[in-house]
Amino acid sequence: MTFYFPEPPYQHDQAARVGILLINLGTPEAPTAAAVRPYLKEFLWDRRVVEIPRPVWWLILNGIILNTRPAKSAEKYAAIWRPEGSPLKHFTERQTQLLAAELQRRLPMPVRVEYAMRYGQPAVAEKIRAMKAQGVDRLLVLPLYPQYAASSTGSALDAVWQALLHTRNPPEIRAIKHFHDHPGYIAALRQSVEAYWAEHGRPDVLVMSFHGTPRRTLDLGDPYHCECQKSGRLLAVALGLEPEQFRITFQSRFGRAEWLQPYTAATLEELGQKKTRRIDVLCPGFLADCLETLEEIAMEGKTTFLNAGGGEYRYIPALNDRALWISALADLASSHLGGWIDPTWSEAAENQEGENRLQQARALGAKK
Repeated sequence: MTFYFPEPPYQHDQAARVGILLINLGTPEAPTAAAVRPYLKEFLWDRRVVEIPRPVWWLILNGIILNTRPAKSAEKYAAIWRPEGSPLKHFTERQTQLLAAELQRRLPMPVRVEYAMRYGQPAVAEKIRAMKAQGVDRLLVLPLYPQYAASSTGSALDAVWQALLHTRNPPEIRAIKHFHDHPGYIAALRQSVEAYWAEHGRPDVLVMSFHGTPRRTLDLGDPYHCECQKSGRLLAVALGLEPEQFRITFQSRFGRAEWLQPYTAATLEELGQKKTRRIDVLCPGFLADCLETLEEIAMEGKTTFLNAGGGEYRYIPALNDRALWISALADLASSHLGGWIDPTWSEAAENQEGENRLQQARALGAKK
């Protein structure tokens, strides 16, 4: 078995292309235990996700978790599955299609836009190989995580570097690390919340729930907690909220170790016990609705709040395919394409250049 992936056949007349690869977390192919198990295995075996020593974690993962959790997780996925399949995959596909259309409208030359999943399909390495075959030799990698964490953005970039390690002729690479304070991202969140409030009225408290990470990652230098706090603060300012009108919390705790606090579930219970009339919950770190937003927050969170004595509970959907978010995503991508976009590009000139290269190569003995 060769160390390198096979290179696509070289074509002298093929135009070089700029590409953008969006990377999201991933999803099982179906809401079944059989489909969830390999997805969980890939996800939970990632050293970026779980930093427990490998021999100990192998025993826990394969001896306990993968024998018990897939069936439970499958039930949760079944509760949020749609006719078009996984919500995360559906909205990631929509964002990819809409971003491609927006960039086609804005830019003077074509840019290929694709997406991959860090875990599951389509895999990062396979998508990079496919884009190379389409002529992409300059690639912008855009993980769909506004706030950087080693376990999310860091892991997505690991998958890219691993693919390039096995690529004989890699494309030129740029990567976006984070955009937690990007004005377009904050503006899209503000518009989403204000549009929801215009239709449903305002709550007493807005809870901004971010995915959690172990507390020790903050101590070890991960900037995720600080970036979540900044995103939440900027959104609160944009919405004109007073300190008592919003909370920034962290969800999805796993295991017994301390995670970033305050915990979302504990906060919802506290607000319920205080007989809060109405709360709205938003998940700013999730750009597409998924299991963590639609089941953990919209369903489980609601039950926690109501059972604690709270009044009305509403979940504000993720940015998904909202027009202002797609525009912000295009702004973000475009700002990292400097020097890669030729303002004088034309299809006719490109075709002529390709024909010239082909003729020159044939004159030197090339067959195609």
